[in-house]
This record gives sequence, structure tokens and C-alpha cells, in this order.
Amino acid sequence: MARIVFDLDGTLINSAPEIQFVANSLLADRGLEPLSLQETIGFIGNGAAVLIEKMSLARGIEPSEHATLLATLEERYMHSSDKSEVYPNVVAALDSLRGAGHRLGVCTNKPLAPAKAVLAHLDLAKHFDVVLGGDSLPQRKPDPAPLHATFDALGDGPVIYVGDSDVDAETAHRAGVPFLLFTEGYCKVPHAELPHHALFDDFARLPELVQALVSA
Repeated sequence: MARIVFDLDGTLINSAPEIQFVANSLLADRGLEPLSLQETIGFIGNGAAVLIEKMSLARGIEPSEHATLLATLEERYMHSSDKSEVYPNVVAALDSLRGAGHRLGVCTNKPLAPAKAVLAHLDLAKHFDVVLGGDSLPQRKPDPAPLHATFDALGDGPVIYVGDSDVDAETAHRAGVPFLLFTEGYCKVPHAELPHHALFDDFARLPELVQALVSA
């Protein structure tokens, strides 16, 4: 059976409202204008440190504050998951894939502790044998090393990566693995411009797409 690895934010869960809420709490502490949801989505994808850098640049915060902001962001996010939601039909798709014998993992640029916290809060953790975060290795996506490490931890068998963004598409391409692109997430470029094996907008379709790749 296959080893299937998923991105987290924008793929399994819609976490942008949660990230916006926590980021805006940091800005409110400094009396600064909050981020819009669209701004927040534009900052998501390359990990918490990059989000802090982009937010700081947009609001004129000095680089010397980045480390403090990052630590506070991660701490507050650990205790704030009520605004994140699992995308429709994700749970049924994961149940179907596991029932078919596939092994599932998560490879995200979100730091590991907050990633595990939100997976647990949303009752998704039980579906995954392996979770790698953006601080699990020195490298982050789109470097292929975290994706390869996640696949390696899942054992042997065909590999498939499922994600939503240009970062995920580049990661899969650099890793040389089949990529299934979820179109309802946080992609910043037209989907047609990204390398992928198939597009899908509903997780109800995922088991059949996986089966088609495995059979091929």
C-alpha cells in the first residue's frame, strides 16, 4: 500500500482565521493595524518565522523584535484552535485511505508543537503515523528533505504528496513524487501553472485519485 503525506494548513484544515486571530493579537499589543484575512493568507506557507517577517515588514516592526514575536505567536497558537476547521470530507477520506491499508503522514512548515496541538484539538491526530513540522529538520519546504524524511518514517511503498499551494507543488517537484493539488486552500498562483498529477476541490474524490495513482 501507499505512503501518503499531507500538508496541513490550507490542505487538511482551514487555519487562516486562526492564524489571523493570533497574529492580530500581537499587533494589538503594539497598537498596530490588524491583518486582513487576505493579507494573512498571503503570509502563510513558509512557516511561522516567515509569517512574522512578512507581518513585521507590512506593519513596520523592527527585526530585533522577531524572535519575541515568534515565541509569543507559537505560545498563543498552542492554546487557540477554535477558529480552525477541518475541510469537508477530510475525515471520511482519511478513514477510507487507512481502511485500504495506506499509511498517512503530515509534513508542514508549521512548527511541530502547534501542528500537533491543532491536529489533536480537531481530532485528526489519530489518522497519522508520522508528523513533521517546520522545526523538525534544519530544512523547510520547498526543500524536499522534510518530505523525504516523512516518507522514510512511513516505511516502504509507493509515495503520494497532497497539498494546496505553490510551496507544496515545488516541494513535490523537487522531491520527484506524485502530487495531488487541493484547490480550495491558500495557493498564490494559478493552479494550472503548477506541476501536479491531478486537481481536486473535494476530499470525497481523494480515495479514487489515490487508487488511480497506485494502480498506474
